Amino acid sequence: MKAIIISSLLLSCAVSVIAGENKKSDISYVSEDYISDGIFTQGVEGPAVDKNGVLYAVNYQQQGTIGRVVGKNKVDTLLTLKNGSIGNGIRFDGKGNMYIADYVNHNILKVPVSALKYGGDVSDSVQVFAHENKMNQPNDLAIMDNGILFASDPNWANGTGNLWRIDQDGIVTLLESNMGTTNGIEVSPDNKTLYVNESVQRNVWRYDLDDLGNVSNKQLLISFPDFGMDGMRTDKQGNIYIARYGAGQIAVVSPQGKLIDTIKLNGQFPTNVAFGGENDRVLYITMQKRGAIEVVSLGSAGRIF
Repeated sequence: MKAIIISSLLLSCAVSVIAGENKKSDISYVSEDYISDGIFTQGVEGPAVDKNGVLYAVNYQQQGTIGRVVGKNKVDTLLTLKNGSIGNGIRFDGKGNMYIADYVNHNILKVPVSALKYGGDVSDSVQVFAHENKMNQPNDLAIMDNGILFASDPNWANGTGNLWRIDQDGIVTLLESNMGTTNGIEVSPDNKTLYVNESVQRNVWRYDLDDLGNVSNKQLLISFPDFGMDGMRTDKQGNIYIARYGAGQIAVVSPQGKLIDTIKLNGQFPTNVAFGGENDRVLYITMQKRGAIEVVSLGSAGRIF
């Protein structure tokens, strides 16, 4: 599948950057449609690629499902969640287990790798890995190499949010409350930094991260003057790719907080991003209003398992 994906991506079109702030990249990008309009619902989110290169995203055809993307405009149903659960962020650990943020029932769900490897519908294999009634609605997930998870937890009505850690035994710990609307979240490639953004406030924060998933030394990494933010991921160099909701862009930010590039998309409302494809240099972008997925070929490989 990787070879098919990458062969359809052409490097053309210029990258737009904020003039005068940073040096323009020598690389040019073009975003192409990989999954056409309306194949997913407008709740399309949580793209993630497993160790076999298969792409997954939530809310395929109807809310509460997860779609398995097997080729361009080729999707089937991996599972349908029960008890009214609806997924948002998806992450895989190093063993290949899938984790899903269930924002309706305040769960982090798990699909064991043993179920995933056989293909077909795995709805009956979904487990509740962690539950916390005090969560608003777990949104996006990040993961350390040792399997420790982090969840953003926005309260959209109040413009606030929390930050949670989920240990390997499923114990949930509140790391910070009363933040802005926490949304995108990611761990740096060296596992020493946690990034969290606030959609409404347009801030990206960085924390020092230790081996046990404790955070400290919170600092503002970058702020944007307009539009919202949603999901984000890092490449292997530590640069952060941030979905700029409403702007139709992916902002590429260095670990020092400098805007490196702005990748223009076809749609205006990107919700999340994930790396995959040949040599992990394809960026998949879920597009809310379109119910679609776009792809961009990159010069840098992403941090994935």
